[in-house]
Amino acid sequence: MFKDRTEAGKKLAEKLKAELPAEKLLTALVLSIPRGGVIVGGEISCLLNLPLDCLITKKIPAPQSEELAIGAVAETGVVVWEEELCQRLNVSFEYKKDIVKKKLIELEQKQQDFKSKASPLQLKDKVVIITDDGVATGATIKAAIAVVRNFSPKEIIVAAPVVARDALEAIKQLVDEFVYLDAPEVFFSLDQFYENFEEVDDKKVVGTLKK
Repeated sequence: MFKDRTEAGKKLAEKLKAELPAEKLLTALVLSIPRGGVIVGGEISCLLNLPLDCLITKKIPAPQSEELAIGAVAETGVVVWEEELCQRLNVSFEYKKDIVKKKLIELEQKQQDFKSKASPLQLKDKVVIITDDGVATGATIKAAIAVVRNFSPKEIIVAAPVVARDALEAIKQLVDEFVYLDAPEVFFSLDQFYENFEEVDDKKVVGTLKK
């Protein structure tokens, strides 16, 4: 268990430093997923002296549960679905269409809130370290990976303090490396792995990115 996202980010930075060759870090940047991922990414950026940016994503919740992610949308309009989960929950086409429209509007607003300029991500030939405060179903990370791949990076690395065992292998197949601290067999929600998992407000996200 981690004390908070700051501690998790520091521990993850230490593991990245130990596992990644120094020359690989010369062209690396940290791409964090708001909101909690920005706090983790901020620590990695600071301790490894790497540039920090964010990739805006929005989780798509199941009709029956706001906490259960059945998909995600990300910058450039990429949509990723956890199809097996959608089929198991009998998620309708109409729900998918309506919720994506809603989430794209929310995503556009967050882009305005978190990014001072609308310039595209500069990822070509970079080692991109995508980070979040944890991976549950994997939908958000998969959407982020799909966006990053469009920018022709040199390598894609996912870094997270904790990942659900069910999502681990699927994500490994999509990236060059997956660096994590824990992959427990029992995974109900991210907050079970943090003593302090308070909500991160937009002001803190913006402050971390500016710093």
